[in-house]
Amino acid sequence: MGRLVPVAAGLAMIVLEGAAAYADCAATSVAAPLASRSLLLDGADTGSSLVVVGDRGHVLVSADQGASWKQSTVPTRVLLTAVDFVDVKDGWAVGHDAVILRTRDGGATWRIVHCAPEEERPLLDVWFRDAKNGFAVGAYGYFLETRDGGETWHSRFISDDDFHLNVLVPADADGTRLFIAGEAGAIYRSDDAGRTWRALPSPYAGSWFGAVALDRDRLVLAGLKGRLFQSIDAGETWSRIATEVQSTLTGMLRLDDGRLLLTGLEGVILTLDPRSPESRLDRLAARPALAGALELANRSVLLFGQPGVLRHRTGGED
Repeated sequence: MGRLVPVAAGLAMIVLEGAAAYADCAATSVAAPLASRSLLLDGADTGSSLVVVGDRGHVLVSADQGASWKQSTVPTRVLLTAVDFVDVKDGWAVGHDAVILRTRDGGATWRIVHCAPEEERPLLDVWFRDAKNGFAVGAYGYFLETRDGGETWHSRFISDDDFHLNVLVPADADGTRLFIAGEAGAIYRSDDAGRTWRALPSPYAGSWFGAVALDRDRLVLAGLKGRLFQSIDAGETWSRIATEVQSTLTGMLRLDDGRLLLTGLEGVILTLDPRSPESRLDRLAARPALAGALELANRSVLLFGQPGVLRHRTGGED
């Protein structure tokens, strides 16, 4: 088992250093004027605002497409790694110390619904089918589920391996088919809404950090050293998508026009259509480690990662 990598190899040291300063998941986060420039690892579009999460329990909310940010009241200082909303009000965030937070007001305030620092297994992703049913996954095969909106959580293993589970994505509208991808090429699929899971053949033995299900059978995975693969048969077989990128790919977003936007280390922003060999590679001048992106209006995206948040459009950044 290698070093714990919550997002990507280049962010690992920053992530672990940021988490080490705060071992208590119940210590209230500190208001920070420069929170929008701190390490931020995930984001969600609630339909009325943008919410991003990251280092020291920071949760930031923007009601103006990322032009300005308001820091939320959060009852933890641990590193937050992922966030998910099922509607404009109900959302969850997860992070180190196995902390799980819930909001009922669109991200303005949060409360802890789960915390287990003694487990020493950070959570790395969270996804909810509806306001009641959801999953959280993380390091060393950590898999939690809830059926009561996060009030209680139950742990189980989905395989005999203890690979880090980095990302969970649904493949259909009702969440019947789900995919999990993680460390050492691990890929799992559930065809019964997460009750059972099956390990899938992997085209690569390195870790996966980004995943997008284009439909029930088409899945795209991104990971170490610019590796990008697509399956059109629900993960049974794979074909490589060629890119000119050697940097680790950390996140993937499906844009409204059907293209994929991938982020990575060294400031990589890669846009492509999985049905076409053509792609566009941009690279931020300072080459920061990026963790992911959210789509904005007017063909712009919000990038987040090591430099905090910034808006980006073709030809430059805001």
